[in-house]
Amino acid sequence: MKKRILVVEDNRDLAYGLRNNLEIEGYVVEVAEDGRTGLELARTRRPDLMILDLMLPELDGYQVLQRLRDEGFDLPVLILTARGEEADKVQGFRLGADQYVTKPFGLLELLARVERLLDRAGQEKDGSGKENSVIKFGEVEVDVAARRVMRRGAEVSLTPKEYELLAALLRRRGAVVSRRDLLNEVWGYPSIIVSRTVDTHIAELRRKLELDPSDPRHIVTVRKFGYRFEV
Repeated sequence: MKKRILVVEDNRDLAYGLRNNLEIEGYVVEVAEDGRTGLELARTRRPDLMILDLMLPELDGYQVLQRLRDEGFDLPVLILTARGEEADKVQGFRLGADQYVTKPFGLLELLARVERLLDRAGQEKDGSGKENSVIKFGEVEVDVAARRVMRRGAEVSLTPKEYELLAALLRRRGAVVSRRDLLNEVWGYPSIIVSRTVDTHIAELRRKLELDPSDPRHIVTVRKFGYRFEV
């Protein structure tokens, strides 16, 4: 079955170009020219992926993304925008963006990011990924196949990025992972200028999962390098 992509972009020429190139790649594409329409189409059409501009009429991209995540929609979202400041990128990732691409952009790079996001989402949905066990540490249980995290028998609410960051650390249990590697794997964005978003998400994971977030036992900082997960 063909994958469905929703492009939320108010520049008609750009939207047409994206639609044309994505359809050449075999995707089914729908376009929304404002944030309110894009949000409604995401709710009703359930696309496999959204390409989202930030500067939109009606609702801006941040508002669209936040409402989707608040309502429990976990579809991959690739932000495509002219806003390239570090604060914009950090805000996008905090709200649950999976990728952040700035304009002007390379078409081949964009298509590769789209393919990667869809492949990863497909593995999670059909259970074909390698991680399919329940991992326990401290008071926490992680059901990788179900993407569910429990603590003391109660479900812990993690954002999509928080969960993917936790999963990346779990995959390398005992090994040190650099911030750059985490950025590349979880966000698909290796640039060092946004590395603080990793630290922000780590702090949230510790707050939600560690017995004492100020003295973490499981999500451990490796000074001047990155992080390590310890059971």
